[in-house]
Amino acid sequence: MANKPQDWRGASVVTDVSSPCGTCRYANSLLTKGSCDPVDRCVNVELGRRIDGFFRSNPREAESFLHDGFWERRAIAVRYAPPNAIAALVHDPDEVVRRVVASRLPPDKAALLSRDSDREVRITVAHRVEGDDLLKLISDPDYMVRVVVAGRLPHGRLPKLANDPEREVRKTVARRLPAFALQRMMDDAEPEVRRIVAERALPADAATMLTDENWMVRLAAVSRAPAESIRCCLDDPEPDVRRAVWNRIEHGDLIPENPA
Repeated sequence: MANKPQDWRGASVVTDVSSPCGTCRYANSLLTKGSCDPVDRCVNVELGRRIDGFFRSNPREAESFLHDGFWERRAIAVRYAPPNAIAALVHDPDEVVRRVVASRLPPDKAALLSRDSDREVRITVAHRVEGDDLLKLISDPDYMVRVVVAGRLPHGRLPKLANDPEREVRKTVARRLPAFALQRMMDDAEPEVRRIVAERALPADAATMLTDENWMVRLAAVSRAPAESIRCCLDDPEPDVRRAVWNRIEHGDLIPENPA
């Protein structure tokens, strides 16, 4: 009688068709070498952890699963397959697969997914592409894509997003624009944006924000404006603003006209 195949521990390989090893093409190769294991590293199950374990141990096998019928198996295979082998999957029907593809393709190839129907795919693309490919995404319909773009654009291109309709995009722009360029955002409709501007603006520009209608903006402006300009806030209706002014007085930034 022929010897039954054994795994790396010397145990007989399971040949029952109900087992993932029963009809597996690796039963007499990788399994016997200990490179796969139905309990821990198996490509025939629908469990991501075990599939990942299989490809981690056998990355050369990943390319042969790029067109597998199970979306998660394809997605995990993309992580381990050579980049030049995954380009065709930019049209994969599953968005998770396309996200992984976008994260692994070279930036110029990832740009092929810049108009993908899935926002998470486009967000991934926005993290990867450069130059003109990144600039094209400033008109993306999803604000989170534009937030990523605002966080990566060169300073000279940021003004293109300074009037974006979404507050979170403008907040990102306000955090990144050079101080001398923030003047264009001092009258933003959102107090949160103006507060960021006041925190970073040139001192003279911050001084003009000491009378802002929002006390959080005034508070930020007090810490940035020239000392001689903040005296007007000694009578501010908001205690935190007055406290900030007195804190600068105590540190010698200015002398009050009528010290207590």
